[in-house]
Amino acid sequence: MAFDLISIGDSGIDTLVAIHDASLHCFVRKDECQICFNYADKILADDMHTKTAYNAMNNAIGSARLGLKTSFYTVLGGDAHGRRIMEALNYDGVDTKYIKIEKDKKSNASVVINFRGERTILVYHEDFHYRLPRLPDTRWFYLTTMGRRFLPVYNALVRHIQQTKTKLGFNPGTFQLKAGAGKLKPVLKVTAVLFLNKEEARLMTRIHDERDIKELLRGMRKLGPEIAVLTDGLKGSFATDGNKFYHSSAFPTKMIERTGAGDSFATAFVAALCYGHDIKEALRWGAINSASVIQKIGPQDGLLKLSLLKSILKKHPRFQPRVI
Repeated sequence: MAFDLISIGDSGIDTLVAIHDASLHCFVRKDECQICFNYADKILADDMHTKTAYNAMNNAIGSARLGLKTSFYTVLGGDAHGRRIMEALNYDGVDTKYIKIEKDKKSNASVVINFRGERTILVYHEDFHYRLPRLPDTRWFYLTTMGRRFLPVYNALVRHIQQTKTKLGFNPGTFQLKAGAGKLKPVLKVTAVLFLNKEEARLMTRIHDERDIKELLRGMRKLGPEIAVLTDGLKGSFATDGNKFYHSSAFPTKMIERTGAGDSFATAFVAALCYGHDIKEALRWGAINSASVIQKIGPQDGLLKLSLLKSILKKHPRFQPRVI
């Protein structure tokens, strides 16, 4: 095989801003809240950083650090942000030969507002013209968020997977979730592992009783994937292959900033499967990688190398998922 994994999706730059001068207004449901600050006012920032980011790039760099021979298809603008992204990928040894640059456009960018331990994200997707290149052999694809012209790439990838029987990890992004399960049906039918957080799972499955995690997981599998994985923040993660249901608590750590927590979890989960481990071990890998990322600012600084991840796993043999 030419590669262990090829990541497909958008990349960009995050500007992470920490603030305290705001207020939180919640409704009857405690998870339905709004962050508020004064209109037309100057809001003092406590801290500010710019980091390379976006789901697919987080996966590509994270997979390379975990020892997988990794390539990446993305589209960049011909700007300083695009050059910075390429430098970061090259630094971590990600193959970049399939990256397309549209010189007259700017690269994707986001603003991440951190307030009381949670983040609110303003996302900008440049209107790129995606075209899936002719890709080499690989053991896994990881497909995630792309801009509004994503469908031709998704359809081309489905045809490729049908011909090659390559495994697919799928984590839909904003435009894909808005398109709905119907438009994504061809991709979901060839997906080995589907990753959603709880709110995304409710949206995709149209199951609104979030208390029944098993029902949400069943609903996810009915969409097509072999394995359904649901992440739920501090409550940990859940997974099923249709036979058993598993729950892993979050790996205990001090959270600094949670951008990239889901990406790092999915990245390590797929890497564990790529190395031949089962679902229970993949949940351990995901939880530990995610815990490392939230100890740093930005989605990539805390992504673990394989040797360190294995060392943490060895030191914590009692950290194990349970059957539910």
